[in-house]
Amino acid sequence: MKGLVRTLLHTEVGYGTLALRVPVGIIFMAYGGQKLFGWFGGFGLEATGQWMSSIGLTPGLLMAFLAGSAEFFGGLFILLGLLTRPASLVLAFTMMVAIFAVHFEHGLFVANNGYAFGLSLLAASISLTFSGAGKASLDEIAARKWV
Repeated sequence: MKGLVRTLLHTEVGYGTLALRVPVGIIFMAYGGQKLFGWFGGFGLEATGQWMSSIGLTPGLLMAFLAGSAEFFGGLFILLGLLTRPASLVLAFTMMVAIFAVHFEHGLFVANNGYAFGLSLLAASISLTFSGAGKASLDEIAARKWV
């Protein structure tokens, strides 16, 4: 059990990941808030679910809930540096779905609804999956206490 906890929480990186975690966590939380709660000009869970059904991600309401929850709560966990590796892995998967289900056919550029922004978030998520949260995190505090 200690080995699993150590793998999930411990990190050898310093404070640099904080510069990645804070903006990425805020961005994911904002997009999740749009999907789940209609915050920041979003459409909320029901309308997002209808849209997801319309593009073939069914059942739409469940897909909207899963994507919104992954983004909102995963973003919160990344921001806090709490269970960063599993949260980042879930978010990387979420971004893969977004890129290939929505954006890929439009090319790279965001101006054309392309995948560049999603690719950036995917790269950040993968980076945090490998590196962990870093020194300024709840993961590091927990690792020192439990491992």
